Amino acid sequence: MGSANILALLPLLFIAGTSIVVMLGIAIKRNHALAAGLTIAGLTAAFLSIFAAAPHAPLQVTSLLLIDRYALFYIGLIIASSAAVAAFSYQYFENHDSQREELYLLLLIATLGCAVLVASSHFVSFVLGLEILSVSLYAMIAYFTDREVALEAGIKYLILASASAAFLLFGMALIYADAGTMEFSRIRELSVSGPGLALLVPGIALTVTGIGFKLGVVPFHLWTPDVYEGAPVPVAAFVATASKSAMVALLLRYFYISGTLQYRAVFLVFSIIAIASMCAGNLLALQQKNVKRILAYSSIAHFGYILVAFLAGGTIAMGAVSFYLVAYTVTILVAFGIVTSLSGSEHDAGDLEDYRGLFWRKPLLAGAFTAALFSLAGIPATMGFLGKFYVLAAGADAAAWPLIIILVVTSVAGLFYYLRIVVTLYSAPPESTAPLQLVSRTSAFILVVLTFLLVGFGVYPSPLLNLIRATMEGLN
Repeated sequence: MGSANILALLPLLFIAGTSIVVMLGIAIKRNHALAAGLTIAGLTAAFLSIFAAAPHAPLQVTSLLLIDRYALFYIGLIIASSAAVAAFSYQYFENHDSQREELYLLLLIATLGCAVLVASSHFVSFVLGLEILSVSLYAMIAYFTDREVALEAGIKYLILASASAAFLLFGMALIYADAGTMEFSRIRELSVSGPGLALLVPGIALTVTGIGFKLGVVPFHLWTPDVYEGAPVPVAAFVATASKSAMVALLLRYFYISGTLQYRAVFLVFSIIAIASMCAGNLLALQQKNVKRILAYSSIAHFGYILVAFLAGGTIAMGAVSFYLVAYTVTILVAFGIVTSLSGSEHDAGDLEDYRGLFWRKPLLAGAFTAALFSLAGIPATMGFLGKFYVLAAGADAAAWPLIIILVVTSVAGLFYYLRIVVTLYSAPPESTAPLQLVSRTSAFILVVLTFLLVGFGVYPSPLLNLIRATMEGLN
């Protein structure tokens, strides 16, 4: 492997190297602060190494990985999300007596799996990245073995993920049997210029099962609320951000490069999934009284919105998907960061009543949470508003009016459960309340930065939009 390949792979190498260092550190001496510090330092180095890898992009590293500006953009987003999760994890697990250091090792390995997914240009790297991510998540979700809800969530995720992986592999086998290749770009050439490929569309439909499961869209969403509720709060934040960002990046590259979205049957399947996700996610969230479950059902709806822009196709639509995903990631990190800060050693701050009168006790936390909820609802002056605006613009550009109408109607319905949380935040506090724990300086700093980005890019999005446009030019 030449020096150019090594430099292009630096972000992945730093993540893998950090996981080895953390593992050796745990074996020599258990120290929670050291494990967390090494993890954050390694992820920071991996993020900075993106600037060293960028001059060598685009570069095809073997037939498995394509390191281009598109991959580096999403790798940066994933690494930043993982670093924030690691910082939140330190405060969260410091309050627990269980073994804490292994969580950071699993987090690094899962981040590596996400990075491999983002750079995949071949079914083999697709499966490798997916399984590296999935196996890590099995342990992360069920990390608290003394909590029944955590074990239940871990078992559900394990069983459903295994079943979806079986469908995914069978779909890949059908595509390979018909097209004779596992490279995304070769599939496009054969589907355009070759004879009729009878097994291609069924194979694509089965691969959608695996992708849809990781995205948590309808009808593959049954694990989502249970995992969000049962997993440790930082783990739920990782699943909601880095894990799903990787799958969206793969979804765009796979269907954009392979050209398989041109088949009417594939387009119809994704349209049905998008409509069902927008409707079911918002309607089911209306019935919830647990904040983590509300965020879970909300995520189902939001990825239905993302699919609307995905179906629109074209460079504008791809840019809209990327902007919306960045906005969603920043917003969810703020929301889960606040849930983490309020969670104690006995139980997580999941119930809606845990947030009653938060403004009168922790006004800054309540203000940040309000900004996050407004962003999820699509209120102006937030990234979430601009994200929905660009999705609607992409849909209008493609004349996808039925999808746009459903998006608008369901978004209005979604306002109710977001505003219900906001009202609770500013209600009178209960007469007897336990004192809230102090927010660590690291968590407070990250929350301030994320909230600033949430509002700053909502008011002045040009720098982010320019970066995304340059990134989309690399999707070839």
